[in-house]
Amino acid sequence: MQWHTLNHAGQIADLLAASYETPVLIFKHSIRCGVSGFVKNRFEDDWRFSDEEITPYYLDLIRHRDISNLVASELNVVHESPQILVLQDGECVFNASHLSARVDALEPFAKSEV
Repeated sequence: MQWHTLNHAGQIADLLAASYETPVLIFKHSIRCGVSGFVKNRFEDDWRFSDEEITPYYLDLIRHRDISNLVASELNVVHESPQILVLQDGECVFNASHLSARVDALEPFAKSEV
């Protein structure tokens, strides 16, 4: 798995636009939280998608809390950590947090390669 980083506010509009072509995953992670670390490790171990199926972005919300807050506001979701958000067709179509943030939950959103 190769994470792309979400580290500046301007990327949010870019990710929403890109989600019309390929679903985008945002993984919000707190490096200070043991549960978040466990979920991130499990996520990386279980990852089975190419960037053409789902493009994964990593948001370090300790370093970029302002961006995390902007994501919550722009996508109209409650901030949680760890949290996964799936963007598709310009909107957030799925979010899960804590131990519900699992790779297998992404199957319905993965763009199938036709």
